[in-house]
Amino acid sequence: MRIRPELDPDVDDFAPSEPEITVYDERHFVTYLRLLDAEIDGADWTEAARIVLHRDPKSESGRARTCWESHLARARWMMKTGYRKILEQAAAEARTARH
Repeated sequence: MRIRPELDPDVDDFAPSEPEITVYDERHFVTYLRLLDAEIDGADWTEAARIVLHRDPKSESGRARTCWESHLARARWMMKTGYRKILEQAAAEARTARH
């Protein structure tokens, strides 16, 4: 990873959709984990949007819902595909450091 994840960062309205790990992804790694935990715990999306994403689902329901959907989709991608890219990146960096 190029940067350290932040514990409770502000988020953009939309998570990245690139097929590669972005600096945004690295910064929001904990955000993604928190969203996945909330999903596993059966938390209501409005609670996750308010607590994790800092969006008010009462005053901005459409914006909050879109933000939540976007970031949860990216969290799922990270869990299924993105983590492999992180491992590949770390292995490449380790090989470079040895030479």
